[in-house]
Amino acid sequence: MTLVQLRYFVAIADAGFNITSAADHVHATQPGLSKQLKQLEDELGFLLFVRKGRSLEGLTPAGTQVLAHARKLLGEAANIRAFAANQRRDGQGQLLIATTHTQARFVLPPVISQVHHAYPQLSIHLQPSADGDVLTQLARGEADLALISTAGDVPADGIAIPMFRWRRMVLIPRTHPLAQSGARPTLADLAGFPLVSYESSIRPESSLRRAFAERGLEPQLAMTARDADLIKTYVRAGIGVGLLAEMAVSAIQDADLVALPAPDSIPECIAWAVLPRERVLRDYTVELLVALAPQLDRHDLRRILAGNQIARWPAPPTWAELSQVITS
Repeated sequence: MTLVQLRYFVAIADAGFNITSAADHVHATQPGLSKQLKQLEDELGFLLFVRKGRSLEGLTPAGTQVLAHARKLLGEAANIRAFAANQRRDGQGQLLIATTHTQARFVLPPVISQVHHAYPQLSIHLQPSADGDVLTQLARGEADLALISTAGDVPADGIAIPMFRWRRMVLIPRTHPLAQSGARPTLADLAGFPLVSYESSIRPESSLRRAFAERGLEPQLAMTARDADLIKTYVRAGIGVGLLAEMAVSAIQDADLVALPAPDSIPECIAWAVLPRERVLRDYTVELLVALAPQLDRHDLRRILAGNQIARWPAPPTWAELSQVITS
């Protein structure tokens, strides 16, 4: 049994039992992956997958248990490699970050620039995704770090570290009726117009829908998108009133639009960094976390992640406060 065989086994399970997709993910050939799987099953003495013809349909009961152990073994192997690299002060490596389009486009550039300056040989791979897919990538081992926002709820998967707080903004053309008064609109005001917001607003449990429902109102979602730049494009096209993160609004680039604070009844959000549990972090990952959240102490961070200190995270700053630090 080898780590390669276990990695291929996990990849097949995570690919929905599609060997072709799994082979693409691990950069192997389909015949090569199938051969390694057969060798693993032959050594174990039982089947890991339920088969129907030449297709895999699921895990056997024994395969389910082996999968859990395989994930732990692969995680520990990664920890040993990370520990050794830190001991050697090796700045090479790759950092896979699963995040939303808004974080990738409007929050991370100055942070990644700082980390790249400290670790010029580091290769950083951003994987912008829909809100619901970010933590899935982390759970599957497809990312080293996830950046996600919630309206108060702590992400359940992994170790969640609060980075900063942010609010939504209302973005409208200068000719829009809401722009005439210049006052913060109410939810009742917004309910009277078609809205353009994030894709996550479609979900019944979204904080936006909950805020409207608590006042007996229903939002008119004319259009949704994952990307804040797309939301602004369709606001300019007159499709509706934009509701988006304050990080995505620029006084210079969006000078043709009017930005107003969203109603107080739409809750504030917290941006979180989520890390896998029991994982040794490379030094450059710690560097990125501290750059993104300067309120963190890097020594406390390592002790907490190692399980040697109770997590009492500092209160996260507002986006306005953080942006002054990371862009200075």
